[in-house]
Amino acid sequence: MSDTLLEAQQPQSAQEALKQSAAAPSSVPLTKRITWFDDALLLGIMALLAGCGLIYEYLLSHYAGRILGALEAAIYTMIGLMIVSMGIGAFAARKIKCAFTGFAILELSVALCGSFAIIITAAVIGFGQQLPLAIANTLGLPPDQLPNGGFIASLQTLSEYLPYLWGVLLGLMIGMEIPLIARVRQSLSEAHLLHNAGTIYGADYIGAGIGAAIWVFFMLAIDIQLAAALTASVNLIAGAIFIWRFWHNINHAKWLLVGHIIASVCIGLLATKGPQWEQHFNNLLYKDKVVYAKSTRFQQLTFTERLRGNGLAPVYNLYINGRLQFSSSDEHIYHQFLVHPTLASSARHDKVLIIGGGDGLGLKLVLDWDPKSVTLMDLDKDLVSLFKSPPEDMPGFLSKAMLTLNGNSLNDPRLTLINDDAFNGVDTLIADGQHFDAIIVDLPDPSHPDLNKLYSDLFYRKLNELLSADGIITVQSTSPYHAPKAFISIGKTLASAGFNVDQFHHNVPSFGEWGWSIGSKQGLSPKNRLASLSQLPIKSDWLTLGLVNGAFEFPGNYYAEQQDVKINEIGSLQLYHYHLAAWSENEAMNLF
Repeated sequence: MSDTLLEAQQPQSAQEALKQSAAAPSSVPLTKRITWFDDALLLGIMALLAGCGLIYEYLLSHYAGRILGALEAAIYTMIGLMIVSMGIGAFAARKIKCAFTGFAILELSVALCGSFAIIITAAVIGFGQQLPLAIANTLGLPPDQLPNGGFIASLQTLSEYLPYLWGVLLGLMIGMEIPLIARVRQSLSEAHLLHNAGTIYGADYIGAGIGAAIWVFFMLAIDIQLAAALTASVNLIAGAIFIWRFWHNINHAKWLLVGHIIASVCIGLLATKGPQWEQHFNNLLYKDKVVYAKSTRFQQLTFTERLRGNGLAPVYNLYINGRLQFSSSDEHIYHQFLVHPTLASSARHDKVLIIGGGDGLGLKLVLDWDPKSVTLMDLDKDLVSLFKSPPEDMPGFLSKAMLTLNGNSLNDPRLTLINDDAFNGVDTLIADGQHFDAIIVDLPDPSHPDLNKLYSDLFYRKLNELLSADGIITVQSTSPYHAPKAFISIGKTLASAGFNVDQFHHNVPSFGEWGWSIGSKQGLSPKNRLASLSQLPIKSDWLTLGLVNGAFEFPGNYYAEQQDVKINEIGSLQLYHYHLAAWSENEAMNLF
């Protein structure tokens, strides 16, 4: 059959289409293409939202860690929950009939949830902590009979999981974003888009990377509620731009625009007043009055005050990420046991290295030994600044109290301050060929994998290189009563690095029974060196040589299972797991 006959038998519309196709360039499809502007806009929005999603993960896990003191598990739990929730959300997006309308509603919802998550969580946790006190005051109950069981205990426990609930909710909604954007791009082109998913995921990954950078370099240094409001505002702006561009594709666009306007007012209020409100709620977690709080890049610092009357000085406590760091009422016990046995058993004390101890409390005692120089290495520059040159926003009475407590030691001309991570920072000291007569390691407990490496065999071998042959090293070693395996592991790890190790302990009322590990490189052990003294070389109004020598005594069976305790090899996280298991068990027992 001829081509002319075939053409005659085709419908008129088909003939016209063929003619148009022949006249058009072969590279141009018959269907409409998405414009470069719309495509760039959608991909830009996707990148922004990916950054916001990652920041929400960090925000919620960061808050859980800083306020509830669970930083070591919060980050991993939150990220895992949100990833699973995002997967479920991606499947659920198929149920949304109109991708345009669904996406506009979604961004409004994410903005509202993201901005209110922190403040609502803080309010619920604070209420849960204050409810027992309110009931006790109403019923006239004594302080030792606070109602902490039943419904109240359940409320307090459930409130600690609120950040994770928000994480699941936000994860579900964030997971819907990519499928909806993909459907919008597809519908705008009226044809199959080659590499649609790959293009969107590329924008998503790049945006997430930018979000991580913003978190590390900017948001870590600002208030967490302000960070949440700023992040939510990006979701809101992205949603508003989407509504403006695709107005005719969105159902009830006017009402959604009104919702965005109302949400913008709420988020603006949370950005300006929210940090103050959040801090008030967080302050309810503490029994004493919170007089100052500050967030640094690395931790949340909270100072409390307890007035005692009768001419007695107030008691000031410092909490780091919700955990007590020191109390002015008994910090002298902890620090005198940390410092004086170390320097009393060292052959010399001209040159001393302190790792941690950014509050200057241990440094104050070291300076009493009249060293020629002291090097203090602490990661958190902002914490050191609070005790060195208190900022103007710190109450005057608190500034004066802290400078009195540490004897203004951080401004001593013999001091060299180094702000660096100790694991890497000591490498610089080794490279410089430095040696120290005594090393005092005053670090927080190994409650986080990052801290675990500072209790590892490799780190202690580095310190061995820095210590003089006749020098002494002392390491704060957590509670020998509450965490015996962790305590013994620290001593064994220190010994594996070439030190002759003894361990000692004493009661610090604010913490309970506490312990330290002390080691020498050559000659007599620290315990024998101290036993040979007739008196302490330094005059102390509290610590005596008898207390020091008695502190080395432990119950007869304390080390009975020492052979089963493993050393903390670098990368093993062994000590972290010992510590986590011990303190988790203690917290569980305290519920009953």
